[in-house]
Amino acid sequence: MNHVLFVDDTRSADAAFGFGVNAMELLINGLLRLGADRRTLRAKVFGGARMIDGLSDAGLRNAAFVRDFLETEGIVEVGNDIGGTSARRVEFWPGTGRARLKYVSQEVPLRSPERTEKKDVELF
Repeated sequence: MNHVLFVDDTRSADAAFGFGVNAMELLINGLLRLGADRRTLRAKVFGGARMIDGLSDAGLRNAAFVRDFLETEGIVEVGNDIGGTSARRVEFWPGTGRARLKYVSQEVPLRSPERTEKKDVELF
């Protein structure tokens, strides 16, 4: 499993995409060393959400990078969940190829100041 995150088109964007390619190559080569057959590799692609309104749609560009990479390498994409506005949590079982996706709530509960109590911190 790899996670790629490219956020913008700055001067360092080309280097960041190079890191993405490197991570994908390391994953594939690691699988091949463990006995995988390149012709039978399959991929599932998750993510690419637009998490914050008004910012660039970097998520879809990240997904496009992964899908282009897979196509170039001849790796079949057998499933995906791309886009939207919600964060995802992906659980993956490499032995079977099974993946489970859960959408993550973006709401963060705020504590009111009057309910906040000062407590000592114990470090161990």
